[in-house]
Amino acid sequence: MAADLAYVEPVPLATGGWYLRGAIGMSNQRLGNLDYQYFETPGYATEWINKGDFSSAPTFSLGAGYQFNDWFRADLTGQYRGKADFSATQRVTPLQGAPYSDDYTGQKSEWLFLANGYVDLGTYHGITPYVGAGIGTSRNTISGFRDVNTEMNAGGYAGSASQWNFAWALHAGLGFKVTENLIFDLGYSYTDLGNAKTATAYNIDPNYSRPNDGFKFKNITSHDVNFGIRYLFN
Repeated sequence: MAADLAYVEPVPLATGGWYLRGAIGMSNQRLGNLDYQYFETPGYATEWINKGDFSSAPTFSLGAGYQFNDWFRADLTGQYRGKADFSATQRVTPLQGAPYSDDYTGQKSEWLFLANGYVDLGTYHGITPYVGAGIGTSRNTISGFRDVNTEMNAGGYAGSASQWNFAWALHAGLGFKVTENLIFDLGYSYTDLGNAKTATAYNIDPNYSRPNDGFKFKNITSHDVNFGIRYLFN
């Protein structure tokens, strides 16, 4: 019987080495608050009907990293976050006169660059759950900002502007091993993108324009879902 048994040399697992990664996904973003220096004006009472919402937007990322062992890996990533539509509505009540509304619209996009570290939590039937975190910077851009006051046939606008911010993220996901070198990745990230702003705002009637430093978008965060691949060189 011993003569019938053949020795098969074990194939080493791909647990170390450089890798490339790419991913596409969707963002689900939140705004802390929209601020403008003339929101609090004597003689006017304001309240938010909608404090500000973003639509979902696509994300595209590329990166390179190193798998140190079965449990730890790190990478650098660059991500373009597509334009998300913004909308907010404010009711303004003068001490004298009828109330009116301001409907704010615009678009926001980002370039996000992160240094990330991950802990792989073991592989079970080819599936590896992981958690991770990243820090870096985000260049946030606001464009196409408009303010429409329907009741008074008035409004305003602001030019595009970009702002660099400190950014950080928390990650979790599952890696699905297709081959020893190729892994499909289904991931979730909570990302803090910092703040954004418009350029100077103007009234459509120049007689009512006042000096200002634009509208400020504060505390932008996002819940992102990503699907990607990792290719390990070993």
